Amino acid sequence: MPPLAQRLAAETLGTAFLLATVVGSGIMAQRLSGGNVALALLGNTLPTGAILVVLILIFGPVSGAHFNPAVSMVSALRGDLPWPESAAYIAMQVIGGVIGVWAAHLMFELPLWQVSATARSGWSQWLAEFIATFGLLLTIFGCGARAKEATPYAIGLYITAAYWFTASTSFANPAVTLARSLSDTFAGIAPAGVLPFVAAQCAGALAAAMLARWLWAPVASAR
Repeated sequence: MPPLAQRLAAETLGTAFLLATVVGSGIMAQRLSGGNVALALLGNTLPTGAILVVLILIFGPVSGAHFNPAVSMVSALRGDLPWPESAAYIAMQVIGGVIGVWAAHLMFELPLWQVSATARSGWSQWLAEFIATFGLLLTIFGCGARAKEATPYAIGLYITAAYWFTASTSFANPAVTLARSLSDTFAGIAPAGVLPFVAAQCAGALAAAMLARWLWAPVASAR
């Protein structure tokens, strides 16, 4: 396993590029879509799914390419990552997310410091985040058990699909949620919605971890 400093750098860079893509593509899509929200969402979706594949291929061999506090939390619970390292991963993911948002703002000549006014709340949104994160973690665990080489592509495809089948457009990531609250653009979320989203995401991750332990236990024991 690479030294912790290298792994933390990978988590920071990966999350920064992820958020730069989410926010930057949202800004570009909104500018070019002519007011067509469906077209803007498509323009936001495809780059996000694509960059996830690239980032996981690049940084997976270094840090495991979590880029997501829910993934790091569950990794610690499963004993795959020590708790102190998990906490360090999460801190760097949050920092990287904010850096990525600010980079997107600078690239599009927008004010660096923003607070989103886009309200995303209600039980349907919270259920969507539970389901989005539940499915994402199942994708990670399922591929890890049966098809590790397919993991980058499966995650990218899952997020691409989840943008469209979830009411929340699938944040599925506490660091992403927090960082997007600092961007009053197409991809933003008002700060009041952050905590319920994060709670739903953590609940979905924990539920997926429990189910995965049962679903793929025979595979693990057979090895």
